[in-house]
Amino acid sequence: MTATGLAPGILCIGIPVRDLTFRVEHVPARGSKANASQLAEICGGNALNAAIAIARLGGRVTFAGPMGDARETSSSFILERMALEGIDASHIVRMSGLATPVSAIMIEPSGERTITIYRDPALWSVELPDVDELLADCRAVLVESRCASFATSLCTEIRQRGIPLIVGVDRAMSLQDGLLTAASHLLFASEQVQETAGIADDGEALKRLAKLTPAFLAATRGPLGTIWLNETGELKETPAFPVHAVDTLGAGDVFHGAFTLRLAEGEGTREALRFAAAAAALKCTRHGGGLAAPQRVEVEEFLRGQQAAMPGQAPAL
Repeated sequence: MTATGLAPGILCIGIPVRDLTFRVEHVPARGSKANASQLAEICGGNALNAAIAIARLGGRVTFAGPMGDARETSSSFILERMALEGIDASHIVRMSGLATPVSAIMIEPSGERTITIYRDPALWSVELPDVDELLADCRAVLVESRCASFATSLCTEIRQRGIPLIVGVDRAMSLQDGLLTAASHLLFASEQVQETAGIADDGEALKRLAKLTPAFLAATRGPLGTIWLNETGELKETPAFPVHAVDTLGAGDVFHGAFTLRLAEGEGTREALRFAAAAAALKCTRHGGGLAAPQRVEVEEFLRGQQAAMPGQAPAL
């Protein structure tokens, strides 16, 4: 909650996905078949997973981005799920004749996942609603890095208005990508930060990118925690919380959403990273992708339990 007692308004920009998830003992070899022990149909996509996490953690979420034809099954399914989560979908742009993305996801007992996804290339031709309409009562914006082609000009306006702009990076970025310099915060995964910087070391990759952007830079590394640069350019680490992971699908997105919410609530990056690490850890203990994101009370209880286990010590940052 903010100082006024109102939940902060957050805009998430991305492309929703209908996920079909299969739990398997192992990913089948090429040309072979394998039986799944469970099938689930869930909604996904980086920004939508983050939006679900934000809503469950106490934020007021508006979602903007392209979706397929109003007559198709996938878009109807996703919109119904968004309504159940309390996410404002009034700024989603329905694109006639196009298909909402669909993915097939195989999840192994370790929680590791293998994904195949189809996204209609024409979705990137979307024109987002008016900027004043989108940013009304907005305390922070979270955008998928893949949306640069239709969101960069909006993101530039967002930063000119002094609104925090968090970019969740799930693939290598071009060093000429407009979001690289428009963002106030760039949250990479380890593989993506190394590919973007062209350096096979997380810390050195962050340092190289710091020469190209004024944004806060961090890289998540799963159970190894998060590495980031402080305001003086020093490398810092936020440990991950040890849990028994059964499904890592959407964990990074939940991390991004939780981080964004805490920034919108007025917290600093250290506290936001710790809170995000706890939310992502809890998500990994459950099947369901972003729909397994925890509630606010669960994260707060989890953090209290972690602190109680370390009497006399400050919270791990």
